[in-house]
Amino acid sequence: MSIRRAQMHPHGIDLGHEIIPLWCGAMHYWRLDPSEWGAGLDAMRSMGLRLVDTYVPWGIHEQNDGSFDFGTRDPRLDVRRFIREAHARGFKVVVRPGPHINAELTYFGLPERIVWTPECQARTPRNNPVMLPMLPVAFPVPSYASRAFFAETKKWFAAVGSALSTLRFPEGPIVMVQVDNEGALYFRDGAYDQDYHPDAIGDFRRFLGEKYGSGEELSRVWSMPDLDLETVMPPVRFDATRASDLARHLDWMEFHEELLAVAMSTFREQLEESGLGGIPTLHNFPLGEAATPLNAARLGSLDLIGLDYYHRANPQEHPLIVRRTTELASRSEGLGSPAFAAEIGAGFPPFFSPIDEKDALYTLLTGLAYGLRGYNLYMAVERDRWVGSPIDAHGVRRPFADAFTALNEALERTRFHTLKRRTDVRLVMPRALRRLARATHAFGPVTPAVFNVLGASFEESCLEEELGLGEVATIEAEAFLRAFEAALIARGVPFAYAAGESLDASVAGARWIVCATAGGIKPAFLDQLRRRAQQGVKVTIGPRVPARDGSMRLLERPLDVSDFEVEPLEAIDRAGALVARRIEELGITTYAIDRDDAYVTVHEDESGAPRVVFVMNPTSETVLARVSVAGASHLVDAIATAATGSSFDLTSPRGARPLNREAGGFRVQVPARSVRMLEVAPYQP
Repeated sequence: MSIRRAQMHPHGIDLGHEIIPLWCGAMHYWRLDPSEWGAGLDAMRSMGLRLVDTYVPWGIHEQNDGSFDFGTRDPRLDVRRFIREAHARGFKVVVRPGPHINAELTYFGLPERIVWTPECQARTPRNNPVMLPMLPVAFPVPSYASRAFFAETKKWFAAVGSALSTLRFPEGPIVMVQVDNEGALYFRDGAYDQDYHPDAIGDFRRFLGEKYGSGEELSRVWSMPDLDLETVMPPVRFDATRASDLARHLDWMEFHEELLAVAMSTFREQLEESGLGGIPTLHNFPLGEAATPLNAARLGSLDLIGLDYYHRANPQEHPLIVRRTTELASRSEGLGSPAFAAEIGAGFPPFFSPIDEKDALYTLLTGLAYGLRGYNLYMAVERDRWVGSPIDAHGVRRPFADAFTALNEALERTRFHTLKRRTDVRLVMPRALRRLARATHAFGPVTPAVFNVLGASFEESCLEEELGLGEVATIEAEAFLRAFEAALIARGVPFAYAAGESLDASVAGARWIVCATAGGIKPAFLDQLRRRAQQGVKVTIGPRVPARDGSMRLLERPLDVSDFEVEPLEAIDRAGALVARRIEELGITTYAIDRDDAYVTVHEDESGAPRVVFVMNPTSETVLARVSVAGASHLVDAIATAATGSSFDLTSPRGARPLNREAGGFRVQVPARSVRMLEVAPYQP
């Protein structure tokens, strides 16, 4: 008899006998009276959620004497009882034991003794502890290289495994475990903020040894004489004055990525040793992940990478949701896993700017529109240091819960987790350019991720110095891709961003790839693009042919670009003309909308027939848009149908009738800061 195991599937978690879509909600057992657990779980179940997500906080369970309490002394800490109560109600469970969990806890859920242990602390270039100015109290953050910290986490995971391993699937409901949390160096992720811990410096030297093999080669590449791999030090500030100075800075950026990848792999191995192996592993990237050293391609030891979403419904943040989600979706689809929102903000910490109900629903629906196939509502059940969840701390549903109930019913009825958004075009930003953007960030005291979260461009956040490159590579590359993005949107062409180091997975199924090649590019990366071109995919690079490699070193001979179309894009309208030509040449399906302040996406079933249409309006005014959806004759508001039990269009002035196809498409009315989820359905008068 075969042993059942939980594993990732493009539609959710495959349990052998069924595939569970990732409709998930967060509830924190230790923050609630155990007598309230059942009511909160019942309310979550009534909303249509399938999984319960909970942190397991190290700093809460560890006692002053060094022992761990899992409910023996404090009933609130009986995580096993909580998980059993969830199981009894039909839930599967995701546990998140850290070591870092944030959760708006003091010290981010770590024991106070850990953060104040010098051997565990990340270090600045001056060997000071790296402080995080976080409410309610600032604290020094741990080092992701510290062997002392790894030894402590191993003890913690052993305790968690002892408590929870018997509740792991198939014996119990635990079907996924998260490895750490938002691993962007505790939000102190500036290029030269950290980590200068002795263990990190030792790891950096080993990293260079594996990459270059000898001090002589390192000296040549870094343009610095007499370097020794045993004593070489990382840069402590950006001091490059010419292109040949960039290699050591880019190596430091790449090392940060490797540092986090090794740490996550170590934590995963420790969890497996503790008895929590055999189920999928997850890690969640925070807002602004594209500007951090988190690199999904290097976290291959983990089964699922998700994103956190805390956006507002407005025209400025809509493009951020599009770029983040399409990149996540293209990579996830290529790897055979669902694109997952590990946290969708429902409410907010009281010391952050408010996220209202419209923000939460807009963000979730727009994420689904651009490729999400699962989400975790954070927080589904309210608790201390949180305001505005759909369920209060006593398990009572608020009116806000009704919207999620209707949405989940619509998702289930349309089998949305099985649908696919076809994207024939991929826009690629090579990882080398993101590393260069981190290194040349112009506002040292403020993390680059903050600028990314605010939607700032490289032009607004990076040093505008050519360094002998003849260009500001980051700014030129971003302008190149944004020009194509605007042209694709204007013509209704479905597109996705693709991750540079996850290229093969991220461009699967693409018919046209547009890649920014300003500055430099790794020859191996160019070879990946060449293979796609030789397979019949149209590949456009630009705005120039690189003369340097990914470390910005001059290439020994010119690159062979005969398989590519090189587009200098000297005039911005060139992008529009090229997109129009590709639509005709490749027969690309378009879904146009007649307003430039609203957006549309279409999701298809396995046969390629359209099943669900999203129309998005991030503005503060109601819009009436005409939407073109080939192959559809009628559209019905899926969420309104679920909410009322009747098949009708909620906002159409024609009342209780579905939207009928008119000349040129469908006329769809969309209220301010909202999204219409429309089901393609037969006409029912």
